Amino acid sequence: QVQLVESGGGLVQPGGSLRLSCAASGSIASIGVMGWYRQAPGKQRELVATANSDGSTNYADSVKGRFTISRDNARYTVYLQMISLKPEDTAIYSCNGKLRPTYMAWGNYWGQGTQVTVSS
Repeated sequence: QVQLVESGGGLVQPGGSLRLSCAASGSIASIGVMGWYRQAPGKQRELVATANSDGSTNYADSVKGRFTISRDNARYTVYLQMISLKPEDTAIYSCNGKLRPTYMAWGNYWGQGTQVTVSS
């Protein structure tokens, strides 16, 4: 069974840094676009960043210049390096990936989410 597992969330002071990781496990034949989304209390889930298999990336305007998404295709892992964190970055961060399990069709997969809290 294919699944995405995030790690790296936590509590950090404003201006601090965190690195999130998301690893895909299971029998995987191919990986397409992978990305990070976040949902703050009382708000809709929003795109944070995506990384395509060709190396291209996309960022929400609110995180440009502060967040960096990267992926290690050999390890089926995507990372989100976050610096200069602000209180408004506080949210549950979820990993998303377009994956093709072995002998199966492409599917859209989500991780369980990891809490990021930016507070003094």
